[in-house]
Amino acid sequence: MSTSRLRRRDATTTAGPVRRLLPAVVVAIALVAAWQVYVAASGIRPQVLPSPGRVLEQGWAHRDDIAVHAWATLQVTLIGFAVSLVVAWILAILVDFSPWLRRAFVPLFVVSQTLPIIAIAPLMIIWFGFGLLPKVLVIALATFFPMAIGLIEGFASADREAGALLRSMGASRWQQFRYVRLPSALPRFFTALRIGVTYAVVGAVFAEYVGASKGLGIYMSVQKNSFRTDLVLAAVVVTAAISVALYLCTFAIERVVAPWIQQPGREDRRG
Repeated sequence: MSTSRLRRRDATTTAGPVRRLLPAVVVAIALVAAWQVYVAASGIRPQVLPSPGRVLEQGWAHRDDIAVHAWATLQVTLIGFAVSLVVAWILAILVDFSPWLRRAFVPLFVVSQTLPIIAIAPLMIIWFGFGLLPKVLVIALATFFPMAIGLIEGFASADREAGALLRSMGASRWQQFRYVRLPSALPRFFTALRIGVTYAVVGAVFAEYVGASKGLGIYMSVQKNSFRTDLVLAAVVVTAAISVALYLCTFAIERVVAPWIQQPGREDRRG
């Protein structure tokens, strides 16, 4: 392939995501501008609604404190999400290998999502104290279901003819799982992973809000009680930035683990 064709392909690959993100960026800028104009025109007190400029100014002035709490939240998020991820994989594989376990576990997975986190989180603090464990449990409850169900449905969506072909060649159940069912589950898994990782940050912040010594949740609670709405919103912006960063990381992991899922320029060609 010539150098010019390679350059055109790279330019197309780079321009695709930019075009997809442009509408969201334009809307976000418009909303922030409207917010700034409203605050300036209405004369509303900063304790009620600070301007975006004030939020950025005060957030930068208190960046050291916010960074300490953000790091604590990120650590809790990664630990809790890692535990949830491991448990989801183990149980999904067991369910795939055993129809009896499917009938036993899947209804329980659904029931776990009916538990109100807003009511469970304080109980976790009462039962397990203010350490790491209650936060991990809250994150696991918030993130386990989409990943487990995504894997279970992904395994079930495997090509039956490919499985039958492997059986006819004497492949074991594990070999069928490895070469057919596991690759088939990865697209749905990564979709569920992106949902779960955003829930993880929210779960971590909420668990900290209920009870913690460090973290963006407790930081927002303290600043709210001090009527520092600007610092509360600055912490919200940092929380959103962490969620977006983790969300984007899933695409990088997907590209490494399952490069066949995403093909550069595929969506552009369809358009």
